[in-house]
Parts: sequence; C-alpha cells; structure tokens
Amino acid sequence: MKTKIFSLIAAFSFTLSVTAAPPAEEGKSIFAARCAACHNVNKVLVGPALAGVDTRHSIEWIVNFVHSSQTVIKSGDTAAVALFNKFNHVQMPNHPDLSEGQIKNVVEYIKTEAKAGGEKAPFAKPYSARPNYAPLSSANYGFFLSYFALVGLLICVLLFAVQLKQYERRVAGEE
Repeated sequence: MKTKIFSLIAAFSFTLSVTAAPPAEEGKSIFAARCAACHNVNKVLVGPALAGVDTRHSIEWIVNFVHSSQTVIKSGDTAAVALFNKFNHVQMPNHPDLSEGQIKNVVEYIKTEAKAGGEKAPFAKPYSARPNYAPLSSANYGFFLSYFALVGLLICVLLFAVQLKQYERRVAGEE
C-alpha cells in the first residue's frame, strides 16, 4: 500500500515538473508574442524600455495597465498620463485575457533579461581586435621599390603633359 501511494505521489510530482514551465520561460513566450513588437527590455522602441519596470511601479499597477492602459490613463494616474504623453499618445493594446500570474511571469522575464543585458556589452565582438596591416620594414623592399616607381612614373607623366601644353601654345601662337 505504501509503495502504491509513493509511486502515485512520485508520478504526480513528475507530471507537475514536466508541464509547469519556469515563470521566466513562460514570460519570454508571452513577451515575444504580445510585447516585443513595441517594447524591448533595454531599448526604447515604440514604447518604453521595460528594464526596472517592477521598481518604478507596483505589480498591481502593471497588471491594471496591461489589462487596460486607457482605463488607468483616464483615471488620472500621473505616471500613466506621463507615459502616454511621452510616447506621442500612442495607445498600448489592451490585454484583458492575460492573467495576473502571466503578467508576473512577463515581469520575471524582464528582470532576468535586464540582469543578463547589464552583464554583457551591447555589441560583443566575435574576435579580438588585431591590426590588419603588415608593418613597414627595410626588408620589405618590394613595396618601397613599387612605390617609388609609381611616383616616378607620375612625375614623368606630369612633365610630359606640361611640355605638351607648352608646345600647343607655341604652335597656336605662330599661327
């Protein structure tokens, strides 16, 4: 009897652990589907950057604002009105179908992304910077030889052009 109860409890706890996604993972999927078009965690897009939103506002305020931003704005909430004015009166879509738990999961995802974003550089280089040139040395005489040959050729072309122009002027003056 004890083994049956134990196996039943073990099976029940295993199914709970398989089906229940971590809050940040569920929040990530909701954020990608509902929020990412207008919001970023660390950058201002159409809407404000959401990093630190849980420190600026209470969770109740966030839930009410997500459910119906215009209701919160029309109630005269100063923070909501300031956001509405700052972002050119662009209305945030209402999400009344999201539960309070789902909104809290999105806030948890925003917290984890904000922490991860602060630890890494915004544009990480995939390689270390190395000079992309060969330093000049006296052993590299081929470069110097070709450089001086090109400069000498250019000087000769310019002298020829000057002599040709002087000849044209002399011929034009004799006629």
